[in-house]
Amino acid sequence: MYGDRRRRFSIFAIVFVVMCSIFSLISSVYAEENGSGQLIYVIPIENEVEKGLEAFLNRATEEAEEEGADHIIFEIDTPGGAVAAAEQIGELLQNLESETTTYILNRALSAGSYLALNTDNIYMKPQATMGASGVINQDGTAADEKAQSAWLSAMKSAAESKGRDPQYAAAMADPSIDMPEYAAEEGKYLTLGPSSAEEVGYSNGTVEDRTVLLEELGLNNATVVEKELTFSEHIARFITNPVVVPILLSIASLGLIVELFSPGFGIPGIMGVLALILFFYGHVVAGLAGMEAIILLILGAGLIIAELFLPGGIAGLIGVGAIIGSLVMSGEDLGHMAMSISIALIVTIIAATILFKTMGGDKGFFRRMVLTDRTSNELGYVSSENRLELIGLEGRTVTPLRPSGSALFGDERLDVVTEGGFIEKDQLVKVVKVEGVRIVVRAL
Repeated sequence: MYGDRRRRFSIFAIVFVVMCSIFSLISSVYAEENGSGQLIYVIPIENEVEKGLEAFLNRATEEAEEEGADHIIFEIDTPGGAVAAAEQIGELLQNLESETTTYILNRALSAGSYLALNTDNIYMKPQATMGASGVINQDGTAADEKAQSAWLSAMKSAAESKGRDPQYAAAMADPSIDMPEYAAEEGKYLTLGPSSAEEVGYSNGTVEDRTVLLEELGLNNATVVEKELTFSEHIARFITNPVVVPILLSIASLGLIVELFSPGFGIPGIMGVLALILFFYGHVVAGLAGMEAIILLILGAGLIIAELFLPGGIAGLIGVGAIIGSLVMSGEDLGHMAMSISIALIVTIIAATILFKTMGGDKGFFRRMVLTDRTSNELGYVSSENRLELIGLEGRTVTPLRPSGSALFGDERLDVVTEGGFIEKDQLVKVVKVEGVRIVVRAL
């Protein structure tokens, strides 16, 4: 009896272990086929490519790698941006251990196409485009030959690194490379749509939405984590925009200049200080400004304040130079930062001149800020009584004059001074000059 029970228990245990093993095997196969248990990070790349975006992507991809993400999807919609930032982001994408996919929602132009070429897979929406990747200066003109050559090489290298034909990447960056079967117009930068991108091997497929994309990648049952910019990163992206920087610096310089001509500390000064704080805050968040720039800014501000109590003007000049130096150190590009500072100075000079000419004096906004009243003799203001009627009067000294003392003129005793000599007591004197409270006498 006891032996039969023991045998039945052993058979049950063996059956249970076999069933668990089969269930585990089926689950692992299902997970492999359907993506279950995999972790996917979806990271947006929107608006212009600049240092603020680079800071966000650094944070997001670092978190994805730390969490062991199996796949990272970059949803791109950008007209392009700064070459320096694009190259740094491209290097970041190349060094990721997770598999990467670009999903072009609308545009991946200029620097955006470069970022897409640095990922393992590229998918596009039906209306999406990629290409038109020429290097353009801030004023809208083509960059010099050296910059274009370096960018052309970067585009080709990005394509080759992921097994794509580099000639199409070259045509995106060089309008002299003609591809009439794909280019909309001869002599223009190559721009690819979904079908042409698939044809040349630059797109893995055209999908309507993210759900279809995940099915194409075999990740439809994976856990998806969407990353978004924080409030600080939104501010940093806005402030580090090449268009916003000179505007912010103009507000800062104009506000502080107006404050110098105003009594107390008011709205212009507050606006100027806030503009400077915003500038450095955004550039610190974006990773452009370090502690050395902040220290230089504080040192410059301290020297300018010290100038209020020190003669000579040297401390103030050094302080201004220190602040300009801190701005230059915080810029992404030395040339762009120098241009932004120049624009701010020109705007400040012109605006300050217009404001004080048209709104200064006794009218306009500045009438409450600038002191315009003056005291003059014509308006009845005198610093002391000027007794010109004493000139020519004769009197007698009541004290020795060495050279100052007192003398009696009739019944009035006055403090007087000689022309430089010594006059004894009880000597006759005559008033020869009156200068305010100074009465000059001469011995008779």
